[in-house]
Amino acid sequence: MNIKILTPEFVVFEGEVKSVLLPGKNGDFHIKKDHAAIVASLINGKIRIFTDSIGEKYAEKFVRENEKENVYSFKVKSGVIEFNNNQGIILAE
Repeated sequence: MNIKILTPEFVVFEGEVKSVLLPGKNGDFHIKKDHAAIVASLINGKIRIFTDSIGEKYAEKFVRENEKENVYSFKVKSGVIEFNNNQGIILAE
């Protein structure tokens, strides 16, 4: 599945991921391949992406949380995600 993370200043990440864990208003939620279409707001927390590699272009914006599973995180204050047909766009602040 493809995820794109954007802030008003720059593109944080764009690429293929196995899944993404997001900080939602009612708790963290995990989106995996073939997830139902969703639009949801995000709260202060970390967006965690599970992927084989992040790429040098985006690596400086992420913290590697788990080397065994290749989990990378990016801190956000708030945001929104739209996910449909294995394509996700996250607008974050």
